[in-house]
Amino acid sequence: MNKTTTPSIDSSNRQWYLVDAENQTLGRLATQVASVLRGKNKPEFTPHLDTGDFVVVVNADKIRVTGKKAQQKLYRRHSGRPGGMKVETFNALQKRLPERIIEKAIKGMLPHNALGRQLFRKLKVYKGADHPHAAQKPQMLKLDTTALVQ
Repeated sequence: MNKTTTPSIDSSNRQWYLVDAENQTLGRLATQVASVLRGKNKPEFTPHLDTGDFVVVVNADKIRVTGKKAQQKLYRRHSGRPGGMKVETFNALQKRLPERIIEKAIKGMLPHNALGRQLFRKLKVYKGADHPHAAQKPQMLKLDTTALVQ
C-alpha cells in the first residue's frame, strides 16, 4: 500500500526571489508571483500547507496594463462609515501608491482564508529598484513571457 507523504513545515527550504515589474503586464505578473507564493513550482506542493517562497517585487511604479484599463480600471475601498466609499482610477492609484496595485492583484489570486493571509505576508512590493532584502540574496525569477498576446 502506498502512503502519501506530507511535507513538514520546518523541513521546507524557502527561497527568496526577486521580480522586476518594469514593463510587465499586471495580470500576467500577478499569476506567476501568486503561483510561486503558493509553492506550485515545487514538487512537494500541498494545497493546504504553506510550501511557497518569498517574493520581492521591485519597480512597482513601472507596471503596465493593456487597452484602456489605465483610465477605466477602478479601485474601491470603504471606510465602513455611511458614505465612506472611495473610488480611484488605475492612473491615480499608480501615482499615489503603486505598490497597492500589485498587492491587490496578487492577493485576489491567493486563497481567501487564513492560509492566504499567511502566504500574502511573504510578498514584499517596492516602488523603486532598491529594497532592504539584499541580505537574503534573492535570485532573479524568470517570468514566462511567451504567453503574451500577438
